Amino acid sequence: MSQRPLPAWRSLLFCPASSERFVAKAHSRGADAIILDLEDSVGAAEKASARAGVPAAAASVGQAGADVLVRINRELPWAVQDIAAAVGAGVMGLVLPKVMGPEHVRLLAEVVTARELELGLQPGHTRFVALVESAAALEQLAAIARADARLVAMAVGGEDLATDLQAEPTADTLYVAKMLGLHAARAAGILPLGVLASVAGVGDGEAYRAMLARSRALGFACATCVHPAQVPLLNAAFGPSEQELERARRLIAAYESGLAQGRGATLFEGAMVDKPVADRALRLLARARAA
Repeated sequence: MSQRPLPAWRSLLFCPASSERFVAKAHSRGADAIILDLEDSVGAAEKASARAGVPAAAASVGQAGADVLVRINRELPWAVQDIAAAVGAGVMGLVLPKVMGPEHVRLLAEVVTARELELGLQPGHTRFVALVESAAALEQLAAIARADARLVAMAVGGEDLATDLQAEPTADTLYVAKMLGLHAARAAGILPLGVLASVAGVGDGEAYRAMLARSRALGFACATCVHPAQVPLLNAAFGPSEQELERARRLIAAYESGLAQGRGATLFEGAMVDKPVADRALRLLARARAA
């Protein structure tokens, strides 16, 4: 469904758009993308001033090359105002919270298109990241992932979904929903964003690192975080190491040598390598080049 190459994100750091202190330092944290938040981290009394400050905040957080996104509010009157403030040349995309279905995405896309045309931007300039955060919306994951060509990523939320389920946001609680979201995103050709835990967790111990490694092994492409200390952990977990890249290069060389000799499968370092395995290695190398 996506009309452009997908972002090579590993880490996406939330930053309250209302906090001058956090905004001023966000560009130095090493995240691949900064999400200026107008939703949960901004109180109702601060939303108007946070919204007015988005253009300047976007310029600040993006100065080191990170992609800039803005998380808008779910309530339609606020969402329309957020879109008017956020859409612009300095903002790559919008994070859509609490998406209920494909028609919700398409409605917001219509509002965004009107704003892009008003500003003289190419329609489609603004990309979308969809957050599915309710039990009811889980039934429409596949349709949401394919709802609009602006979509580049989708995540199943942790805190809001767990609240809706009257459960705790543990890996056990979230596993099925997160995996359904991953499958829907991959089938639609967009990035599955997330980890098998709540984004609210700020630990950096071995358990957190193991959870990140498991999330990547299951197929997640990148993840959000709420604390700068988590950025290097996400970058390490979702970005290929030099050892992985070197092994991928050796694997491709062995596979291509086998093809040249008429073999579709080749023994490589104690395992058989055929096309699906080679394709994964090629994808790893391509992702490293795009980063």
